[in-house]
Amino acid sequence: MSTAKSPLYIGNHTTSSKGYTRMARQMIANGGNTFAFFTRNPRGGRAKEIDPEDVRKFLELTEEYKFGKIVAHAPYTLNACAAKENIREFARETMADDLKRMEWTPGNYYNFHPGSHVGQGAEAGVRMIAEMLNEVLTEDQTTTVLLETMSGKGTEMGRNFEELRQILDLVEKKDKMGICLDTCHVWDGGYDIVNDFDGVLEEFDRIIGLEKLKAIHLNDSLNDLGSHKDRHARIGEGRIGLEALVRVIRYPRLEGIPFILETPNDDEGWAAEIRTLREAYEK
Repeated sequence: MSTAKSPLYIGNHTTSSKGYTRMARQMIANGGNTFAFFTRNPRGGRAKEIDPEDVRKFLELTEEYKFGKIVAHAPYTLNACAAKENIREFARETMADDLKRMEWTPGNYYNFHPGSHVGQGAEAGVRMIAEMLNEVLTEDQTTTVLLETMSGKGTEMGRNFEELRQILDLVEKKDKMGICLDTCHVWDGGYDIVNDFDGVLEEFDRIIGLEKLKAIHLNDSLNDLGSHKDRHARIGEGRIGLEALVRVIRYPRLEGIPFILETPNDDEGWAAEIRTLREAYEK
């Protein structure tokens, strides 16, 4: 007798301007059962007021359609290790505010790019990122904050597993932290997920621990392995390819985590990608 597969939680990155309920309905139309969204304009600014009735309907809808965890995304301008204090202050205030807002939809994920040390050095970057997290994380929060793996362009932090582990080591509330692995970023960063995905995850487990891997950005890449450029491609149209990405979603130790598409697409394109990946997952 065959064993039923665990649900595949997959969706795409949408926009927060639609409201929670409309985002969920669009994701259902796309064939998804999770999604990512910006907490505010990706370039920064004030967040929109939360509508309690919208949240109530959203929670009912996601329970009805058995959604997995959703993944909020901090604005790109959030840089916890900037050289300028006012930029670091913006990062602290924004994340603290976002984490309060996340409690309207408890128990989900909040993902952010670790930032760029802009010439101060990686050691200083690690210290400042951890300092911000120690200031904003609270004992009562239900949200898990995710550091994203980066491709290593310029002075980006999070360019390898060791750097992410260094940040986690300095965070006091370790139970509030996790990692979001971006397939395009790690490929561009030099991790060969096409020919040795098992080896890459074994390295992740050894350095960080697979229990900390909470979400995956599922993207193809326009670039070659180790290019450090970070340019996403549609599923199956890049250097990683469909076959390798299907191995990612079918990997047994990743069951139950959300897979988020950040491919250059519209809803029709994301729906086609989700359909293709679901069909491959079920084979």
